Amino acid sequence: MASHEREIENLLYTYAERIDLGDFEGVADLFEHAAITTPDAEPGPGGRQAALEIYQRSTRLYEDGTPKTKHVTTNVLIEVDEAAQTAAARSYFTVFQRLDDFPLQPIIAGRYHDRFERVEGQWRFAERMMLPELLGDLSRHLLFDLTV
Repeated sequence: MASHEREIENLLYTYAERIDLGDFEGVADLFEHAAITTPDAEPGPGGRQAALEIYQRSTRLYEDGTPKTKHVTTNVLIEVDEAAQTAAARSYFTVFQRLDDFPLQPIIAGRYHDRFERVEGQWRFAERMMLPELLGDLSRHLLFDLTV
């Protein structure tokens, strides 16, 4: 049986896999009970539909249905409160991208601050705060201009 920490890590890595596959429906499923925020944004309504809209409005997809990226999640630190059935995680992310006319390169790096809750024996996201810190050439990835 997997530990609580491992189950939470698997959620972090599942997110990376789904976003790189262009599976916005699958990403939205992960955030069905969660809000996605940034430090300077007003908290939104959260939930599956809000998450789906965030990714559809912000992430460029290519002819193969993917964003041509690899999201790498590292430096994962997880704190579980077993009594409360909640957890918090901090991790780093680096996103790499390559296209035929765009050499492989890191395009953004930063941190995730996530909160989780355990409901009916399953861990799920309760909140994700994205903290972008290092910006590269995001012109081929995002559908909007990002500044930090």
